[in-house]
Amino acid sequence: MTAESHNYQRLFNLSAHEKDSIFIFGPRGTGKTSWIKANIPKALYLDLLNTNLYAELVAHPSRLQNLIPPHFKNWIVIDEVQKIPALLNEVHRLIESQKFRFLLTGSSARSLKRKGVNLLAGRALNYRMHSLTCLELKNDFSLEKALKYGLLPKVYMTDSIERYLETYISTYLREEVLQEGITRNFGEFSRFLETASFSQGQVLNYSEVAREASLERRVVSNYFDILEDLLIGFRLPVFSKRAKRRMITHQKFYYFDTGVYRSIRPKGPLDISDEIDGAALETLFLQHLKAFNDYFELGYQFYFWQTSNKLEVDFIAYGKKGLIAFEIKRKRKIQPRDLTALKAFATDYPTAKLYLLYGGDQQEYYDNIQVIPFENALFKLPQILQNASCEEIKSHRE
Repeated sequence: MTAESHNYQRLFNLSAHEKDSIFIFGPRGTGKTSWIKANIPKALYLDLLNTNLYAELVAHPSRLQNLIPPHFKNWIVIDEVQKIPALLNEVHRLIESQKFRFLLTGSSARSLKRKGVNLLAGRALNYRMHSLTCLELKNDFSLEKALKYGLLPKVYMTDSIERYLETYISTYLREEVLQEGITRNFGEFSRFLETASFSQGQVLNYSEVAREASLERRVVSNYFDILEDLLIGFRLPVFSKRAKRRMITHQKFYYFDTGVYRSIRPKGPLDISDEIDGAALETLFLQHLKAFNDYFELGYQFYFWQTSNKLEVDFIAYGKKGLIAFEIKRKRKIQPRDLTALKAFATDYPTAKLYLLYGGDQQEYYDNIQVIPFENALFKLPQILQNASCEEIKSHRE
């Protein structure tokens, strides 16, 4: 299957698994429903955001079978399946007894992680939908716009981008946090969200976040778990495999999209723009790393690297295809000190491929370190991750 979503052809593809049942997870607004409606017009579509349907199935999950025509051969789509986790028992039964094919979407994994929830025992494959990427936007991709507003599809459909991002947060929280009963104190959680935004791209200090948000440390730790379950935030672990130096043990935190991050983060007269812009640049790169890894099924895991004496590499990609280190710099000219951390990493891991992405215009080489303009690197990233050559990817913009 190929797809047009919001007039952009998505990299998301299920063509290799058209006979299997599928889970598609992804944050609200990344295009799951639009993709399905564009690609599978003959599917039986059941939307659990429909109040009447939700009320019927939450009371009687077994009625799911009555909504499906006998001997139905196309996909049966259940949108936002986490709203009624008990439906998964019925889905499981119908896959086994009727050989139906289900396509299940979810924007929260929290309900599905609860003890006793049937995750179909491997009978459904898991996929991820992400915000748009530069390869999907092609010539419509603007680095400046992506850094400021992010890559959610509706950002490229509306003239009221800032208002959309503001309502995205409030709507998402209202529907996911309040309706699922994740926390009873909505104001407290909103305050935590803002405080967490100051940790974007930073090593997490739960005690410091708790102090700034006037919350208990255990509450803050739980709230970070909730952000990951809602798929709107994630934590990046430190790379310590066969470490030859003393490494830190804390994680880094990122909201999933630059526009969401900037919308949540308060900005006052004392804020430093470079701090916000630097975190946005890292976020945009990590968005692409995670999206390409999932869409091309590359199998990498992602980390950062930081020693106890503050040597740091922003992102490490580790998997069967190899070990790759990425350092991100906003500056237009590279100085020798900018290469220090990558060189230290190469000393410990001599087989690693090393890249420094920066705000300049020229590709440069410093021994085994390739320095690439940031935007060019985004378009080259699939080839880099597949250990292909680093030639200019022109065809994706044509």
